[in-house]
Amino acid sequence: MKGALPIVDMGAFLEGSTGDAAAAREMEKACREFGFFYAAGHGVGRETVRALKEASARFFALPGASKMKIPLARGGRAWRGYFPLGGELTSGVPDLKEGLYFGEDLDASDPRVTAGWPLHGANLFPEEVPELAAAVRAFMAEAERAAHAIIACIALSLGLEAGYFHSRYTSRPTLLFRIFHYPPTAANDAHWGVGEHTDYGLLTLLAQDDVGGLQVKTSQGWIEAPPIPETLVCNIGDMLDRLTGGYYRSTPHRVRNTSGRERYSFPFFFDPAFDAEIEPLPARAGLNEDDSTTRWDKSNVHAFTGSYGDYLLGKVAKVFPDLARDVRISSRP
Repeated sequence: MKGALPIVDMGAFLEGSTGDAAAAREMEKACREFGFFYAAGHGVGRETVRALKEASARFFALPGASKMKIPLARGGRAWRGYFPLGGELTSGVPDLKEGLYFGEDLDASDPRVTAGWPLHGANLFPEEVPELAAAVRAFMAEAERAAHAIIACIALSLGLEAGYFHSRYTSRPTLLFRIFHYPPTAANDAHWGVGEHTDYGLLTLLAQDDVGGLQVKTSQGWIEAPPIPETLVCNIGDMLDRLTGGYYRSTPHRVRNTSGRERYSFPFFFDPAFDAEIEPLPARAGLNEDDSTTRWDKSNVHAFTGSYGDYLLGKVAKVFPDLARDVRISSRP
């Protein structure tokens, strides 16, 4: 595997600057060539990540019966809680990982909850590892701040005002967070921790441990995206691909843990508001080519019309078909 993902410094954006032209140029190059990059100067604290890793390791070391006290089925329409090894599918194939699903922590009085919006509600936390709740909340708050800075840089890289996405899509973003545990597998095992896929929304921020195993598909083939201290791995999702008319492509990636060690990863998904109508950006409407023949799932994201919630629910239904039976996919917020 050849090549290396670029590193883009977000420091100026976090400091409240109206923009950093050099960083925007680097961002455009990274998004055009890879759809992936490392974010430095992102503002997520080292201690925040350390506390999250330690609490997560303690949770996944619990007996199965203890972990199953907070199953996804208990989270209902909010899709919050634990799923066991093989409980999540990619392209219909069970992944070799277990995980916890979280999101923006909303109480029953929130209008989005009273309206019955899927993927909105309260988080479920394990009683056996009480420190996990604080660790998740701290990471999500810092990751959201970082995501707002990164999406401002992406806006500038597209020739837009820094606040373009915030004013139209992310003033009230859909925030989803996952903690994944990948047990080690043999080097000759053909099964993937998670198979080839793209992410659904605008932007993903990933904190990794030091084990590695993430691979990114490029024009030259698959490359490793190893952990780099003090950085987050970031990638474009399907909705940014759709908004830019394919100028920025959502990039397939996958995970296989052959390290002989336990692997933990922490993807934070920063996506459009659930009810945001997805339309091409200015000057990008004519670029909506059908790329289904080259996409991993043979779908055409540029044919999609409707709200982000419509798109997300259709995708989640394929990941957790049992849970999706309880949610009316055609429902609109």
